[in-house]
Amino acid sequence: MTSLDDLRVIDAATLFAGPSAAMMLGDFGADVIKIEHPRRGDPSRGHGASVDGVGLWWKTLSRNKRTAAVDLSRPEGQEILRRLAERSDVLIENFRPGTLERWNLSPDDLLELNPRLIVARMTGFGQFGPMSGRPGFGTLAEAMSGFAAMTGQPDGPPTLPPLALADGIAGLAMSYAIMVALHARERTGRGQVIDMAIIEPILGLLGPQMSAYKALGAVPQRTGNRSSSNAPRNTYRTRDGRWLAISTSAQPIAERVVTLVGRPDLVEQPWFASGHGRVQHVDELDEAVASWIAERDADEVIAAFEQAQAAVAPIYDVTDLAEDPQYAALGTFVEVPDEELGSLTMQNVLFRLSDTPGGIRWPGRPLGRDTDEVLGEIDYPEERIARLREEGVIA
Repeated sequence: MTSLDDLRVIDAATLFAGPSAAMMLGDFGADVIKIEHPRRGDPSRGHGASVDGVGLWWKTLSRNKRTAAVDLSRPEGQEILRRLAERSDVLIENFRPGTLERWNLSPDDLLELNPRLIVARMTGFGQFGPMSGRPGFGTLAEAMSGFAAMTGQPDGPPTLPPLALADGIAGLAMSYAIMVALHARERTGRGQVIDMAIIEPILGLLGPQMSAYKALGAVPQRTGNRSSSNAPRNTYRTRDGRWLAISTSAQPIAERVVTLVGRPDLVEQPWFASGHGRVQHVDELDEAVASWIAERDADEVIAAFEQAQAAVAPIYDVTDLAEDPQYAALGTFVEVPDEELGSLTMQNVLFRLSDTPGGIRWPGRPLGRDTDEVLGEIDYPEERIARLREEGVIA
């Protein structure tokens, strides 16, 4: 038994945010039906690295999903979605506002067919407002949220992340929103519509920037690897050329770090008693920590920090991840059989449940792999399926 094996989810979204939410539901047993265009497929199939022309982003993002290739711009494809919606719990979509309505698939119409349906709408800017009709991607959210403005070196340009950060955060938020709506349905018996704008969830991770601006007029500045809330916090290079990260968010940790590096006198300074005070003396603190670390190899530094119960971690790249004993103990990466590539290593589900654990049943499948099976489940006879395929409605 898995936590969500009584749910059916239609994933009619593309690329990252909406499909990520569907993936997380599928990881814990939901029957996720991925709807793709019969000729173009999902754009994530061609995103990033590939093996023999098979995209690895797709393999991860669409794991545990059955894939049905249906052209939703065609009336016959719209009828397929309506019939699926009648028998499903959740529909996730990320078309521009007005698209479903133009296809006679508005949330009101779908909820009339199935009053228990959760319609999860993921767009760049939300369903209303002056920017709602624009195409939106996570990069724009990273720019508009303040993230890019506060990321990078103080004398450098605003910096975007090298990954789909805002999309990933929105995917996590959407999976949470869906579970909230499903819980509400248990009490009311009714589904509802979720309107999520990708520009919003990332704001929550950036702290009380609006509160500080309104109350104090404070505008966050770029601080590089330093923190505006505590010090020392930075990356430091060891004698053998490795990089380590150190955080002192808790006062006792800060005291242990400066004592370890030979500066216990700093603990006695009045300004040392708060993170804000330490930030005002960040150059002195960084110099003390950096010079001590630079005289030692990484293994020696890590051992000393561990003995002192201070927080330190090596800066990893993927080669280090593959060898790390903690990730190995947690089972963070798993080998999954795949019908196209033989097998594939990917990150496991996000957390461990003691009674109803999730798991990866299969990676992303070929285009249209499950179309016939899915249509058969909504009572389409074989001859009609064959005709729809000939007409290009499905693949």
